[in-house]
Amino acid sequence: MSGLEQDAEDLYENAPCGYVSTLPDGTIIRINGTLLTWLGYTRDDLVGRRRFADLLTVGGRIYHETHYAPLLAMQGSISGIALELRAADGAKLPVLVSSTVKDTKVIRTVVFDARDRRTYEQELLRARRQAERLAGTLQQTLLPPSLADVPGLRIASHYHPASTDQVGGDFYDLFPLADDRWAFFLGDVSGKGAAAAVVTSLTRYTMRASAVHNPDPVAVLRDLNAVLNREYAGADRRFATVLTGLLVPDGDGFAVTMATGGHPPALLISADGSAEYQHIPGGQLVGPLRDAHFASIDLRLRPGDTLLLYTDGLTEARTAHGRYNEQALREYVLTRELTTAPALVEELTRLLAGFGEGLDDDTALLALSVPPA
Repeated sequence: MSGLEQDAEDLYENAPCGYVSTLPDGTIIRINGTLLTWLGYTRDDLVGRRRFADLLTVGGRIYHETHYAPLLAMQGSISGIALELRAADGAKLPVLVSSTVKDTKVIRTVVFDARDRRTYEQELLRARRQAERLAGTLQQTLLPPSLADVPGLRIASHYHPASTDQVGGDFYDLFPLADDRWAFFLGDVSGKGAAAAVVTSLTRYTMRASAVHNPDPVAVLRDLNAVLNREYAGADRRFATVLTGLLVPDGDGFAVTMATGGHPPALLISADGSAEYQHIPGGQLVGPLRDAHFASIDLRLRPGDTLLLYTDGLTEARTAHGRYNEQALREYVLTRELTTAPALVEELTRLLAGFGEGLDDDTALLALSVPPA
């Protein structure tokens, strides 16, 4: 044997991957030393005595017979298939297998050790699960554990994350003030992730503190605007859209003063079955402008009325007919005869779940209703 032939034989025997040649029926006729070492067999154990499929685990043999072998026969080659080989001591060896039919008489197969890849995939999966748990825990800290109990009012809320491993910037809250009054707000901070979570936390606690000092919703938005504009005036500019309001008992219902900072309008579903958006002209985004303008309106919640606040994840979801929008939401609500906040939020929760992957932004819901007389 010449030196070149010896080099070629050495490369075959000690290659960084396994080589095995089989007859069309799968009988092994040649195998290199690398694969024998991985499996713990001798050459005499396998050559002429075993088929390649015999080295596979039970699931691998089934896949080989039903998919691998038929595809190889039809296409003449197949590559990158993940299988498991069973070693002489019973251990499982994850591998990637590629085969080529040579002159219809011999099948040549290359086997790559996938143990490192399998370990990497398992570590990646473990890290992803841990990230999801951390994201979920962090997200819960940005939402109130419970909403205040307001006599004469039914309250329901829901938060739907678009991603299980990415913290969103949507938030809501409802809490008591002095003199039988309550403040509420719902909004959306720009961006996602830990940085957005910091802004969300700052926003919530700024609004809570401001409402206790001065419950006027416009004053609350001005205070928040001053904080966000000062804290994020550099390259990392942040802003929020917010709806905030003040609830005051009024006979058999509630008087509501509501202000907006660039947020989608609330939807008022009346006891008579109608539904109208409560537009507040002139409210600008919170944060970008030092002297931003905010506006408010007054309305009354009567027995049987429900007020719905939501973030734009709901009205910008992708559907087969394009983006969902405010008109679609209004029409959806009108067909449901929903007279209480819990019933409305439950129905919208099903709607959100139905969007599937079309819901690419987080969504927060907050509904307030006065029970029918």
